[in-house]
Amino acid sequence: MIQLPSRPAVAAFARFVVCGGGVGLASSGALVLLDGAMPMMVANALITVVSTLLATELHGRVSFRSECGGLRVHLQSALTVAVSYAFTTAALLVLHAMQTNPSVVTEQAVYLCASALAGIGRFAVLRAVVFADDRRTRRTPALARTSVTMAA
Repeated sequence: MIQLPSRPAVAAFARFVVCGGGVGLASSGALVLLDGAMPMMVANALITVVSTLLATELHGRVSFRSECGGLRVHLQSALTVAVSYAFTTAALLVLHAMQTNPSVVTEQAVYLCASALAGIGRFAVLRAVVFADDRRTRRTPALARTSVTMAA
């Protein structure tokens, strides 16, 4: 049986990777199923919206074990997706500016490296900003009421 590391950030990152990877694979399958049923650009946009909503819920509940939700969380998460998209697109544009005809292997290597870096950045922002309020409120105070009662 696989045991997750005891460090909360490492365990949260492992859950983040599993949830994000699962949604990514499901999105890929959905794109194949919708091929021919509608234009690819429309299918991709639809799947991107649905997968972002699903991934945000999964990351909140599973990755970060948070009870935060609502429009604010979804908008902030969508912003991290947009920044990740811009980052990976920029990486591919730089590659094509440096090499007019890169090989498929080189293109995939650049894309996957940029996606990994974007994912790490997205994890950091989701953990520190989007789902941070919930983690702060769950901490127990330094001096609990029972401690005060015992001291009196």
